[in-house]
This record gives sequence, structure tokens and C-alpha cells, in this order.
Amino acid sequence: MGEKKMTYTEAFEELQEIVSKMENADITVDELTKNIERASQLIKICKDVLGKTEEEVNKIIEKN
Repeated sequence: MGEKKMTYTEAFEELQEIVSKMENADITVDELTKNIERASQLIKICKDVLGKTEEEVNKIIEKN
């Protein structure tokens, strides 16, 4: 069974949690690396979703 594809909202919310922890110095140095790696993955998910949405909007605009 494959992993459920994360939505933009889910990725963005998790990213906000990571940023909040980092701003509050609420993580150890060891956790920092893991959080930065995860944040990078989440940013890619958000960028991919936004890119697909932009393509779809442009197709709709071109039809009209």
C-alpha cells in the first residue's frame, strides 16, 4: 500500500509547525537537521502543487 499523497494544506501546516519550533528554539541541534530535511520535502510538495494549479488555471484562461 502506497503512502497517501499529501495535500498543499497539510504540507503547508506541517511546514509552519517546523518553522515555529525553529523560531522558538524548541528543537535540539540533532532535530534541526531532520527538520530542515523535512521542510525541504514539504516546500517541494507545495511548489509542485502550486505549479500544477498554475498550469490548470492557465489552460482555463486560454480556453476563454
